[in-house]
Amino acid sequence: MTHQQSGSSSKAVLPYQTPRLRDHYTLGKKLGQGQFGTTYHCVEKATGIEYACKSIAKRKLLCRDDYDDVWKEIQIMHHLSEHQNVVRIKGTFEDNLFVHLVMELCGGGELFDRIVQKGHYTEKKAALLMKTIAGVVEACHSLGVMHRDLKPENFLFDTPDEDAKLKATDFGLSVFYKPGQYFSDVVGSPYYVAPEVLYKYYGPEADVWSAGVILYILLSGVPPFWAETDNGIFKQILKGKVDFESEPWPHISDSAKDLVQRMLERDPKKRISAHQVLCHPWIVDDNVAPDKPLGSAVLSRLKQFSAMNKLKKMALRVIAERLSEEEIGGLRQLFKMIDTDNSGTITFEELKHGLKKVGSNLMESEIKSLMAAADVDNNGTIDYGEFLAATLHMNKMEKEENLVAAFTFFDKDGSGYITIDELQQACKDFGLTDAHLDEMINEIDTDNDGRIDYGEFATMMRKGNRGIGARTMRGNLNFNLADALHGPNNQVQD
Repeated sequence: MTHQQSGSSSKAVLPYQTPRLRDHYTLGKKLGQGQFGTTYHCVEKATGIEYACKSIAKRKLLCRDDYDDVWKEIQIMHHLSEHQNVVRIKGTFEDNLFVHLVMELCGGGELFDRIVQKGHYTEKKAALLMKTIAGVVEACHSLGVMHRDLKPENFLFDTPDEDAKLKATDFGLSVFYKPGQYFSDVVGSPYYVAPEVLYKYYGPEADVWSAGVILYILLSGVPPFWAETDNGIFKQILKGKVDFESEPWPHISDSAKDLVQRMLERDPKKRISAHQVLCHPWIVDDNVAPDKPLGSAVLSRLKQFSAMNKLKKMALRVIAERLSEEEIGGLRQLFKMIDTDNSGTITFEELKHGLKKVGSNLMESEIKSLMAAADVDNNGTIDYGEFLAATLHMNKMEKEENLVAAFTFFDKDGSGYITIDELQQACKDFGLTDAHLDEMINEIDTDNDGRIDYGEFATMMRKGNRGIGARTMRGNLNFNLADALHGPNNQVQD
């Protein structure tokens, strides 16, 4: 599909013209990849100063809302950029194909990777990190911003040095809010999502819950709510008990446990605020959080947790990239078939007849809700971009040929196994440095032969083995609240 055809390349995200990025910056190696954007290392030509540049492909922005979200992200970054623990935005550029956000380079790595690398880790250190995270949340809230996707991967250290600053990044899901305003779109990442978000009625308190989940993981190495599937995780979040009995909790101070409990309070009205977190004795009083090491078990679990998420993310990305090229072809045909009057938009009637034609027996009410979900600009019809967005969100991760394609992507030599070398190559391709490859393999390699076969890979992708709750959801949650609460399988393990 050419950019011209998609029609999106001509639309502008920024309300003003910008110079050309490459006149002022030289782009270097890929640092990372998100759902919409790829981040590159870049250097300002005039000064030689290094920055990071997040380039967002406009062809991936499928509807007006996606455009608005990028503009909102830029505004929010400017709004928060005076805060010492928020990644600073330096400049914004737009051309026909991309929007580029040039921002401060954080060369010190992700939060968990850094902890694991240091190897020596105490409650006191965790309290310092939490002070920074809660400080960012408080700053956001005091400026009327909700982050909505707080997770460890969105906290980076600015340098590799001992005195590095921890900085919050990725405001792609953030929103401006007014006191008393509530939101209903389900966004965030499954592990970190607050119960009221699943009930689709939430405010800024949801950020404090997410920070509480990060704190629980910082202290124990595992998430407080865990299951084999997203729905399982949601069920735990809604009904599960937080475990303070298993190792290492018996050795963790009562004050730390008190803070985690207050942050993971299910009722948002009773939950502690970001400001109150900063006033908690465990954070404030130098003598409360013990300075003794948390032990090697916590570190190795943290290492595994972080590594698994990375492999799962790479695999999901391979599938998503593959989908966008090949499956869109078929969807375009389907759209044309349903759009009987060739107007470029689909009406409710056309959708109803089209679905009948392809043998779908959806009820009228279900078609109406499908229509409502896809019709992002609420004009009563679905255009091609809206149709694509809605249909691509239908879960294609489980399909066998997608898993095979992802497996083949990693298994470069076609041996039927993914080896450490092949993983290393993939990590390089994805701009992932120091991913803990041995742990990745050990975690999935159920027969302990030091490599991953297709069966082991498919099990990981289907079950989600800890990698599942880590990706960001953009309101495309095919999650049934009633099922999670009273579903057929209603035994929630404590």
